[in-house]
Amino acid sequence: MSETTAPAFAEAGRRLFAAPWDFAWAAASLDGLPPAEGVEIALAGRSNVGKSSLINALTGRNALARTSHTPGRTQELIFFASTGSLRMVDMPGYGYAKVADKKVKAWTRLIHDYLRGRVNLARVFVLVDARHGLKATDDAVLKTLDEAAVVYQIVLTKVDEVKPADLAARIADTAQRIARRPAAFPEVLATSSRTGFGMETLRATIAQLSAERGGA
Repeated sequence: MSETTAPAFAEAGRRLFAAPWDFAWAAASLDGLPPAEGVEIALAGRSNVGKSSLINALTGRNALARTSHTPGRTQELIFFASTGSLRMVDMPGYGYAKVADKKVKAWTRLIHDYLRGRVNLARVFVLVDARHGLKATDDAVLKTLDEAAVVYQIVLTKVDEVKPADLAARIADTAQRIARRPAAFPEVLATSSRTGFGMETLRATIAQLSAERGGA
């Protein structure tokens, strides 16, 4: 999809995220996960990449997901739900975090175990800071997704902080780097939680996924 998303899914996306969204569940281990029902999409990314801010921008709720300038604030799998069967999952950031190494390793293990074994997971949106692009710390998660055959899509964040020419180059470079990855969706999305750029496209993409998987 692009900024000219098909009107049917653009409207479906608007309605999907205009509905009330609320916290539904938190899980610190696989044993604590809710039943694998409905359709789930997950947001993954390095610590402080902007996952919580993106969730708030998508739903129009400034404080639905907690945001922090301190990497490592999200320490569990956080599930958000609306009136339909779709759930969004805010995952702990991987990579750098101002917490003990033991806890970081536990989060990383939880992330990989969830990604490998969640049968109702429709897509993982891997958030990447547009100012920096894909890093080595992203590779392990992308490899896990490739091996598990879980479709994922790169979403560039904070594009308002990048010059247009640099953003175009970043999108092209990212698309080239994932081109041969077996589970990567080829289109790279660009977003800004601050300005709202790209949110309509992302909402429409999620609405289409939900419809294709039988969600409301």
